[in-house]
Amino acid sequence: MFDDEDDDSGEKFLKEDLEQFESYLKGVQIGFMDSDRIEAIVDHYLVNGNFSKAKVAADYALTHFSYNHLFHLRKAQALGGLGKLNEALEITDSIENFGMLSFEYFLTKASLFSQLRDSKNAIKNYNLAIEAAGDEDLDDIYLDIAMEYQNLGNFKEAIIILKTALMVNSENEGALYEIAFCYDQLGDYNLAIECYSQFIDENPYSFTAWYNLGNAYSKIENYEKALWAYDYSILINSNFGPAHFNIANAYLSKEKFYKAIEHFNECMRIDGDDATAYCYIGECYEQVNELELSKHHYKRSLELAPMFSEAWLGLGIVEDIEGNTNEAIILIEKALEFDPTNSGIMHVLAGAFEKIEDFDKAIEFYKKSLEINPNDEECLSDYIELLTEFSPQQAFSVLREFMDEHESNKISSILEINLFWLLGQKDEALHLFSKCLKENGEKARSIFEINPNLLDDQDFLNISKD
Repeated sequence: MFDDEDDDSGEKFLKEDLEQFESYLKGVQIGFMDSDRIEAIVDHYLVNGNFSKAKVAADYALTHFSYNHLFHLRKAQALGGLGKLNEALEITDSIENFGMLSFEYFLTKASLFSQLRDSKNAIKNYNLAIEAAGDEDLDDIYLDIAMEYQNLGNFKEAIIILKTALMVNSENEGALYEIAFCYDQLGDYNLAIECYSQFIDENPYSFTAWYNLGNAYSKIENYEKALWAYDYSILINSNFGPAHFNIANAYLSKEKFYKAIEHFNECMRIDGDDATAYCYIGECYEQVNELELSKHHYKRSLELAPMFSEAWLGLGIVEDIEGNTNEAIILIEKALEFDPTNSGIMHVLAGAFEKIEDFDKAIEFYKKSLEINPNDEECLSDYIELLTEFSPQQAFSVLREFMDEHESNKISSILEINLFWLLGQKDEALHLFSKCLKENGEKARSIFEINPNLLDDQDFLNISKD
């Protein structure tokens, strides 16, 4: 750590001074110590997060050097670390009277306001720190300012500041990741793609930028472009585990399951065993019907994370595929126990109860699932299909009631078309089908998947071709 003799000597003196000060803390009197040596002691405690001792050391220093504003500032920093924020701010306000307002002073005050969730005053003082800065690297301060704008919900301004941070230091990975977060919050992935593409034009060897570009493409489900970007990321840094993980996810979305398995395994080779990776490998093997391997990986996932609901759900699904639905229900219920508000698990559980003809339980969980996620088209379709088997009229009443409360589920009107037809109200069915075709032709034609018998109805076919 220390290369030259002077540094070795300094470290030796600090060690001796710390031993002497530790004795002082136990009640042993110590002699005079010059300000530089006390400052080193205070700084040592601050750097190591020992704020209680840092405060005592700062107080000791102030008994001998009360005029030294630096020790007042160090005391404020120690109090900030102890969570005594208002007391710390009182000290910084008193320092202001000295007229010694340094770069570090403004940074300290900004940090205190940040801890108080007073983002506006934090931003003000971070900007004053920038004005007072000399040769300091400012990119991390811009990053701090951006975080405060995020706290205020002003993600557009945060992006502007983060771009400034990257102009100062193009290798600031924190700024790159925070830009991605801001675009996520804004839901503007195309602008994220544009931003990272422009950055890469000037910094083509930034594996982090390529990685974030891949993430942005993944968000808009352009997996070919995502894989292209991730490939550049690992070409620059082949041992970047998160890129391999997201490559695997992209292949999983494209249903290229063996390629996904390859990259999940590579991710774990780099970063070590991971419960999520094992779980997703289990899903891949499930999809290719290699069920023993699937169960093995789900169980391996649970060895690492016994409360991981996705792995319990995966095991349950495999048991159901193998015809052991009662055993599957026990496992799926275990998944729900660890994630009690997961509508997807409730949907799967409803299907399992339907399979063993426990229809009351099935209906209960379909309803619970839709209460949490009323926009789930597949769940609503399955629920209405079950009700339709017993009574199309009851299914129609339930669907209408659902539509009155939830207007955003896009499959509702298509299900209504089918029920009109089943109830003999063909004119109403055709009228609604025509209306749905104008709004979303592809979605409207899914009626033929819901009810293939309509493929034999010439009136429906004629309208769908118009």
